[in-house]
Amino acid sequence: MLTSVGVFCETSVSTILTIALVVVIGGIIIGAWIWTNMLSPTANPEEIRVYNGQQLNSINDLRNEAIKGNQDVNISTYTLTITGLVQNEVVLTYDQIINDHTHYLKVATLHCVEGWEVTVLWEGLQVKDLLQEANYSQNAQILIFYSQDGFTTSLPLSYIINNNITMAYKVNGLTLPKSEGYPFQLVAQGKLGYKWAKWITKIEVSNDTSYRGYWESLGYDNDANWP
Repeated sequence: MLTSVGVFCETSVSTILTIALVVVIGGIIIGAWIWTNMLSPTANPEEIRVYNGQQLNSINDLRNEAIKGNQDVNISTYTLTITGLVQNEVVLTYDQIINDHTHYLKVATLHCVEGWEVTVLWEGLQVKDLLQEANYSQNAQILIFYSQDGFTTSLPLSYIINNNITMAYKVNGLTLPKSEGYPFQLVAQGKLGYKWAKWITKIEVSNDTSYRGYWESLGYDNDANWP
């Protein structure tokens, strides 16, 4: 038979154990948050996560769906060529592209055909600025984007110009990671992810509306509109 003291002691022990359990669980949760957001090797305190009041996904939420994995671009020898139906074929270095063209910021969501999506802040230059520099033909209808890994895709010229489509070299305020197409990734908002060309090395101005890129030639919809 328990005395009042025994009951008190038993209750106290139970309460202490409950409090201790709560403290341990709380510590685990807080520790996990600190690791993920402050101490993890993939966390970057300089990454922008809120822009104009809008919450952004982390760079780490982006997935690499490249046909040949990450590409190592030698930036010291890298060039971007604007060719095809142009009066002046343009060949630009990375520094020329970055330093000699207006920068634009844009929040855009990448929607993957696999069902995931990521909303981040992209910084880059407008493709139409490069086209004007090359003095492109007004009769052209499409642009074909070529990537270092052999990937290609095409988009209507009118879509590129009317939507001020950019080529990004930063994401969430950080230089574009290798996994996301450094030095340049196309920000093809309103199109599914397989139109977002990475590691871009050449842009061809063309009238070949029958052209089909890597995934499109395998049966993917050439329009790739979202939604």
